[in-house]
Amino acid sequence: MKPTLLRTAVPAAALLALQLTAAASAQQLDLPRPSPKASVSQTVGVTEISVAYCRPGVKGRKIWGELVPYGEVWRTGANENTTITFSTAVKIGGSELAAGTYGLQTIPAEGAWTVIFSKDAELWGAFNYKPENDALRIQATPRPAAKPVERLQFSFENVTDNAAEVVLAWEKLEVPFTVEVDTTKLVTAAAGNALRWQTPYQAANWCIQNDTCLDQAATWLEASIALSPTFTNLRAQGLLLAKKNDYKGAVAAGEKALAAAKSAAQPPQAQAVADLEKLISEWKGKAGK
Repeated sequence: MKPTLLRTAVPAAALLALQLTAAASAQQLDLPRPSPKASVSQTVGVTEISVAYCRPGVKGRKIWGELVPYGEVWRTGANENTTITFSTAVKIGGSELAAGTYGLQTIPAEGAWTVIFSKDAELWGAFNYKPENDALRIQATPRPAAKPVERLQFSFENVTDNAAEVVLAWEKLEVPFTVEVDTTKLVTAAAGNALRWQTPYQAANWCIQNDTCLDQAATWLEASIALSPTFTNLRAQGLLLAKKNDYKGAVAAGEKALAAAKSAAQPPQAQAVADLEKLISEWKGKAGK
């Protein structure tokens, strides 16, 4: 019986060891990074700007020209690629840059630095950096930091509704560059998109269909027509005026709707036009009484 027990015990022990190994490999210990992750963001007008990076420490080392060589592309941090994200189009160094996320590389120098906004945002550092994927390059002038900075950091300074200074600070040096946004243009465009003729028309049409708040419906229709006179809102105005027994006004609005239908890039359905023509004929009969 002993040999049989031994044969049974060995596979069981091997299985247990395998399970323990698998469990250990599935659990990865979360340890502090020498250069921890960080992020900072700032709203400028209606534009969100954010920087994601890792923060190496000085640790008594000589940074500029040694740990970070001059004249070479630097990841501008540690570990993963440092990235900068813009929620809208911006202008940097007088050049336009589209909304999106960019790798933020730099070329440090004793004089002016080169700041690079790369389309390759998913790189690990700058090891596979390709200049042909640059979206924009600008020059930035370093300045002495107000006080020593042990861990590299990004911040936003001199923030207004139209601009902000992005500042890289490490050791005894700061490297700033200014991001500009056309907030007036962005707000105007957003307002234009929000104030479409359909929105007040929809509110007015609900009132007409439910035979309620007709005075408010008239105001909404006027606002809709002022934005863009169409077959749809002019027809609704005719229906509303007819409900108020203003048949002459209903005829005038209906005829404007028919004219709009003929000039529309996308004409309304033929049946809708025919139905309105029939209504106009009825309104003319009632207007003459």
